[in-house]
Amino acid sequence: MITLADVRAAAERIAGRVLHTPSVPCDVISRACGAEVTLKLDNLQATGAFKERGAANRLALLTETERRAGVIAMSAGNHAQAVARHAQLLGITAVIVMPKHTPLTKVSRTAAWGARVVLHGDTLAEAAAHAQALSEQEGLVFIHPYDDAGVMAGQGTMALEILADSPEIDTLVVPIGGGGLIAGCAVAACGLRPGIEVIGVEVAAYAAMAQRLAGQPVSVGGTTIAEGIAVRDIGLGPLSVIRAHVADVVVVPERAVEEAIALLGEGAKIVAEGAGASGIAALLAFPDRFKGRRVGVPITGGNIDPRIFANVLLRNLLRDGRLVRLVLEIPDRPGVLADISGRIGGAGGNIIDVSHHRLFASPSVQAAQLEVMFETRDAEHSAEIVHALEQIYTLRRV
Repeated sequence: MITLADVRAAAERIAGRVLHTPSVPCDVISRACGAEVTLKLDNLQATGAFKERGAANRLALLTETERRAGVIAMSAGNHAQAVARHAQLLGITAVIVMPKHTPLTKVSRTAAWGARVVLHGDTLAEAAAHAQALSEQEGLVFIHPYDDAGVMAGQGTMALEILADSPEIDTLVVPIGGGGLIAGCAVAACGLRPGIEVIGVEVAAYAAMAQRLAGQPVSVGGTTIAEGIAVRDIGLGPLSVIRAHVADVVVVPERAVEEAIALLGEGAKIVAEGAGASGIAALLAFPDRFKGRRVGVPITGGNIDPRIFANVLLRNLLRDGRLVRLVLEIPDRPGVLADISGRIGGAGGNIIDVSHHRLFASPSVQAAQLEVMFETRDAEHSAEIVHALEQIYTLRRV
C-alpha cells in the first residue's frame, strides 16, 4: 500500500512537468447542491486530464534499460495521452492500445504526442489483454493506468494540491474508474487530514467498485458518456487502499452526468468530459448527502468530443424547458404558418427550426403537419407559449 511519503516524493519528482492546477470556489454548483464546493481544475493539464500526474511519476521511475526498451499502455484516452506526452518529453518510444470505439478526439490527440496508436477490442479489458500481449512480444514496459504504485502516488498529488490551496475542505468527491486516482488521493488526504471524508463516484453502467465493496459479482456494460471511468476490472492495489480509506462509493445515473456537464459548461464556464464531471453528478444526484459540507471535487478531464458536448447542452435545454419542440396539425391554407410564427415570436419565443410537411405526415389531404423548435427564457415561459398555441391548434410536445 502506498503512503503519504510516496505521494510527497511523487510531487517533488513531477514538479515542473505537471501543472499545479487552480482550486476555485464555484458558486453555481454550490447553490445547486447546498454545499460549499471547490473545484480542482485538472482539465487544464496539457493533455486535458489528471492522468499526467501518474504517467509523469511512473515514467520518471523507469531504469535506463527500461527507457531504451520503450513503454506500452492501454487506455480509453486520457492515460494514453499522458503516457504519450511524457514518453515524448523523455525521448522514450511509446505504443498505446485503445478500444476501437474510443472518441476520435482522444485517438488523434494521442497520436499527436508521437505514440504509435493501436485500436483493438470493444472494451478496455480487451484492449488491456492485447497490450499485455504486445508488451511480451516487443519487450515493452507495460504502464498500467491504475493498478501501479507509481501511478497511484502520482495521482495522489492532486489531493496534496487541493488541500494546500483550500484547507477548509472536509469532503473529497473523486471519480472511480480502475481506482488509481481515488486511492492516491485518499492516502494523501487521510494522511494530511485525519477525519476528512473521501467519497468515490461511479456511473451506473460501470459500478464495478461498488459491486466489489458490497461483495457482489461484477456486472457492468452498456454505453455511457463517462467512458473514461467505464472500467470492468478494478485494480487490486487501489481496492486495498479504498477499503482502508474511502468512506463511501456512490453510483450516479447517466442523466446526472449529462446535467453535470451542462451545468459546468453553461453555469461555471468549464468544459468537462463525462468522467471529469462525474463528481459534480454525485452532488446533483445526492444533494442531501453533501448539504452544508465543504466539498472538494476534481474536474478530472476536459477531453469531450465537441459534437457530444453540443448535444449534451441542447438535451439539457430541452429538459429544462428552455428549448421546445412541437408537432402541430394545421389546416393547409395560406397564413397559418405566419400566424403560428407570429404567436410564438409575439410571446417572446425565438424560433430556431421549422419543418412543414404536406404530402405524407398528415392524415388528411386538407391538413399539414408542422414541426417547430423554439427557445424560451425558462420552463414557465415555455408553458405559456404552448398553452396559447393549444387554444387554437392540435399539437404535441416531443
